[in-house]
Amino acid sequence: MKRIIFAAVFVLLLVTEIMIGMYATGWVRNYLGDVLVVILLYALFRCISPEKPGKWFLIPTGILIFAYIVEFLQLWGFCDRFGITNKLLRIIIGTGFSAIDLLSYTIGILPCYVVEFFYLKKKRNSTMIFKRQK
Repeated sequence: MKRIIFAAVFVLLLVTEIMIGMYATGWVRNYLGDVLVVILLYALFRCISPEKPGKWFLIPTGILIFAYIVEFLQLWGFCDRFGITNKLLRIIIGTGFSAIDLLSYTIGILPCYVVEFFYLKKKRNSTMIFKRQK
């Protein structure tokens, strides 16, 4: 059931990101899109991942590190160095580094940490209740 919820969140965020990419300007395109993209990646990972790791912070931290790596690849000029000319790929990877993007990713991943923390806490509580009933 949780995978279905994460899949629905992923689809909703994907449509939102596409709409932002096609029609938005200003702070919505520059910042809100970056905040939402890490949540989108988190939802994707949670809907396809068979089981979550025991530490609540691992998935969001991995996604945040991935986002940072992609941003620093933009600083390095990844698309130009590898001759990527496809417009969609250039939009997905990005072509311009911005320190503000790093902040946006960090802000966006915070709700993911909260979800993971409370999900693990709920899972532990239900496991303890089950063990007591035996």
